[in-house]
Amino acid sequence: MIGLGTAAVQLDTSVNIAFPAITRGFGLAIGDIQWVVICYVLTYASLLLAFGRVGDTVGHALIFRVGLIWSAVALALVAWSPTFSAMLFFRFLQGIGAALVLSCGVALVTSLYGEERRSRALGIYTMMLALGLMLGPLLGGALTAAWDWPAVFWVRIPIALVPLLLLHGIPVAAKRETGDRFDVPGGVALVLGLVAMLLAINRVREFSAIWFALLSTLCFAAFVMREQRAAHPIIAVGILRKPGFALLNLVSVLANLAAFSVWLLVPYYLARVPGYSLTESGAILAAAAAGAVLAAPIGGRLAGRHVSAERLAIAGAVMIGSGLLMLGSWTEQTPTALRIAGLTLQGIGLGLFQLAYSDIVTATLPLRDRGVAGSLVLLTRTLGTVTAASVVLMVFGILNTISGFVEAFQHAFQLAALLAFASAALLAVSPGIRRRPAD
Repeated sequence: MIGLGTAAVQLDTSVNIAFPAITRGFGLAIGDIQWVVICYVLTYASLLLAFGRVGDTVGHALIFRVGLIWSAVALALVAWSPTFSAMLFFRFLQGIGAALVLSCGVALVTSLYGEERRSRALGIYTMMLALGLMLGPLLGGALTAAWDWPAVFWVRIPIALVPLLLLHGIPVAAKRETGDRFDVPGGVALVLGLVAMLLAINRVREFSAIWFALLSTLCFAAFVMREQRAAHPIIAVGILRKPGFALLNLVSVLANLAAFSVWLLVPYYLARVPGYSLTESGAILAAAAAGAVLAAPIGGRLAGRHVSAERLAIAGAVMIGSGLLMLGSWTEQTPTALRIAGLTLQGIGLGLFQLAYSDIVTATLPLRDRGVAGSLVLLTRTLGTVTAASVVLMVFGILNTISGFVEAFQHAFQLAALLAFASAALLAVSPGIRRRPAD
């Protein structure tokens, strides 16, 4: 049920398929549709760590339940939106609900199944995330064709509410330390820093990116100073001085940046291939997420027992790069089976990498910070995808003006593959990470 509740958030990929219908419905310019994504992603990404700490303080199950209720209400409001401005505000509210749900999902799963089965639990949880990502475009296309764009929001309301009804056996409150409180000043500095950083990434081609980057730097500096003095910090900044830990999180951003290029560029390539219907193109693209669905539970069984999580992460990054290289060799004559094979291989690598990364982070941070650990996993993933949306499209646009669409597509994926291989190399040479200290 925890996985189902989280999948309700991941199904937001169905909104991408509804973009043309939303554009027509509100009479928008194509460029305006980006705000439907920005208002949502910017909100939940900036709140993840803060809500993860709140969950560690008041109880993960309580925050998860509140998130499901909030999400259901926000989805109804978005579907009802009378104007585009109202829709953007309701998407902001939906982002708050997503942050509440996602920030405590990992903590709930790992606490329910115990440390001895942590890797398996994370494998199933990662599979549910990928399953939502896979089903979103397929579901969104069918719903939009039948009932227009509001249907992609209406249908997710019961998906959010059903887990709420079936989670009554999970304790609401967690044990709290005496005097444990959420660090509000640190939380404000963290959220402002993340918002400014994400806006800087989004505006990387504009001069305003410099100002957002400076604001982000100042806010993060204030956050670090505050956390060093706080009695109960949101995240102990000393953890970043652990050998290899900061590098591990950087590698997660890079690996997800490389992998997300698939969702940005492949749809445009498939639209140029004669003979593919919209449904067939969606099914081919879904092979990338299907690979992660298959790999994550297998990785959960392997991690820790048969192979170390670090080696599994390296193998995952190498497979991501190999799959992207296959995409970088596509031509108009490439058989459909080879296209699916490349997407699936990349997806398997991503599933293994994300499972291994989640396992390492949750095993490194203290048990009492499990909400922060799960939020950190999702935050680095989101930073990678947001960066990809700006950097990959910028690089592709430059290459497209030089060599044309097909060659630009090939070169873009060859560069993405190099980035994935570089991530594997960084992991291979990084010092080992000492696992969780005694609580």
